[in-house]
Amino acid sequence: SQLGRRRDVIAVRDRPLMLDCNVQGQEPIQITWRKNGVPLTIGRRVQVLANGTLWIHSFQKRKEGGDADTGEYDCAAQNRFGMLLSRKAKVLLASLPKFHTHPTSMVVDEGGVARFQCQISGIPEANITWEKDRVPLSTGDNRYTLLPMGVLQVTAVRQADVGGFRCVATNIANTRYSHEAVLNITGSGASRTYKEPVILSGPQNLTITVHQTAILECIATGNPKPIVSWSRLDGRSIGVEGIQVLGTGNLMISDVSLQHSGVYVCAANRPGTRMRRTALGRLVVQAPPEFLQWPQSVSKPAGGSAVFTCVAQGVPEPHLIWLKNGKVLMPGHNVKLTNNNR
Repeated sequence: SQLGRRRDVIAVRDRPLMLDCNVQGQEPIQITWRKNGVPLTIGRRVQVLANGTLWIHSFQKRKEGGDADTGEYDCAAQNRFGMLLSRKAKVLLASLPKFHTHPTSMVVDEGGVARFQCQISGIPEANITWEKDRVPLSTGDNRYTLLPMGVLQVTAVRQADVGGFRCVATNIANTRYSHEAVLNITGSGASRTYKEPVILSGPQNLTITVHQTAILECIATGNPKPIVSWSRLDGRSIGVEGIQVLGTGNLMISDVSLQHSGVYVCAANRPGTRMRRTALGRLVVQAPPEFLQWPQSVSKPAGGSAVFTCVAQGVPEPHLIWLKNGKVLMPGHNVKLTNNNR
């Protein structure tokens, strides 16, 4: 029999949850389920359907006289040839706790730059939008740049921008509102006082998976308005494919590959001079494990030798474990593991 890959799952409290066990092999196949390595008690609330799917009637954070439904689940499939164990699926409860970073009030020179940030840890990740004076922010104004990590940038600020800004975070569990931050403006647009270029916020170190989108923040202020540019610390070209600039200087790399890993340098230059400020951030791109070669079934006479080969790749390099009938295979007098258990 063969089990398909299963993904981690997010469950909603008091809602049903179904976990599939995809099996191919010679019938009859018996399906059993475990949670945290312990066989599941099957009853009216927890059932295994005819196709092997696990069905939990109403997902619970805590149960009377028992544990929560959260944990690591796996299914085992057994027929007359042997047993296989699926990979574990971590089942998490959807949640949206309070904001752990609220936007803070700012006083900015007219024509300058304002930046607000909020942070919240939701399961699944919350969608963040912004309100000004309790009204959804106009995304049509290109002076407003919203970055997905809960950052709002306002460039070329003017009197109309004065007001209260707050975050709205939403996921399947809840909706929450941050504290309100007030933007005030000082001075006049006519002021031509020279101000050195300053990077208000530079790129953070970021670790993401291949094919995702990387956003490296860089917002600078000064008078005259500084010019923001990007480069790689190793001198390699950033390229143009999949590259966009968000707002006045944030770098967006779509569909990242392993080649995009590196240290990125944001530079803010005073126009017409060599005066510049820089900020650095490291982008680490990871690749999930995938099999390049997997074991093939063999028939051997008693006393003969059988060799099974398994090759996988990924970043960081994956660790391989062999199982026999669902149990971890350890080296012994007649079992030999070579090349990092391959």
